[in-house]
Amino acid sequence: MQSKKLWKKVKKMDLGNPVITALVGLVIFYIGLKTFSGGMKSMGNMDHLQFFLGNPIYMFIGGIVMTLLWQSSSLSTTAIIALVASGALPLPAAVAAVLGANIGTTGTIWLAGFFVSDGMPKGDTLRIAIAHTGMNLMMALMLLPFVGRIAQFLTKF
Repeated sequence: MQSKKLWKKVKKMDLGNPVITALVGLVIFYIGLKTFSGGMKSMGNMDHLQFFLGNPIYMFIGGIVMTLLWQSSSLSTTAIIALVASGALPLPAAVAAVLGANIGTTGTIWLAGFFVSDGMPKGDTLRIAIAHTGMNLMMALMLLPFVGRIAQFLTKF
């Protein structure tokens, strides 16, 4: 019951200026990402993740699933970065997971294609979803065999 009262107060919150409201939202988003990142760093010490780390295909699929579930490639990428920073995720596995996250992010455009047309014919919205997914999929499939070399190149920075 308490949460309903709190939610009503939050929904009524009006800061007056839309720019200030947007900035407050960005600050809250940033705090959430930092908190999430800290949790992911400690989660990286779990032994059950070790099974997946040696195979880029598992990490690629994990990136897809993670992003589809969270509907946020930003959140997925933050989790991947936190796991790399904690030493739990090797860079080649992270590259594969980011490629998967790029595929997972197309789930949002598919939802929009089916449910939000904004006056566009439904066929047009689905064609946009197909194009977006196709481009991301082609890019990921072309780069996936080279995750080791990409990771090696990235270590130079």
